[in-house]
Amino acid sequence: MTSEQFKDFVFLTQTDTAIGFVSQNAQKLNSIKQRPQNKLFITTLPSLDRLNELTRVPSAHANRVRRSTKTTFIMPNSDSYRVVQDAHHNMLLNRLGWAYSTSANLSGEEYDEEFAYSNADVIVTPLGSNGQASSLFRLGKLKIQRLR
Repeated sequence: MTSEQFKDFVFLTQTDTAIGFVSQNAQKLNSIKQRPQNKLFITTLPSLDRLNELTRVPSAHANRVRRSTKTTFIMPNSDSYRVVQDAHHNMLLNRLGWAYSTSANLSGEEYDEEFAYSNADVIVTPLGSNGQASSLFRLGKLKIQRLR
């Protein structure tokens, strides 16, 4: 199958940080998680080259972004990105090119395996443990703010 055929699928997979839903369809993810439509998702990418195709990292933060792992950055335009270093998760991202990523639970709730399995179109095994969310930073042109 091509990446175009996968664009509406919701994958349940072990991401670089936790067990999560991954998809290119934000509306479907919002519906599953029962969260507001205006809440933005993290876009996960398989490489820094792909990040540079989609956005411009402020030069004051380029080195930090390049060296980071398990870290999400909110750019000055409010779009958020995480470059994934995990080989298992990158197998999926390399096929898709990019994907929205979110935890596999109802918005504001704890992880529930039954909920996660019943709402995924494709389950990518093996699933590990549900780890900690990524670090989160908001980047300004010169300043940086840690959000979590």
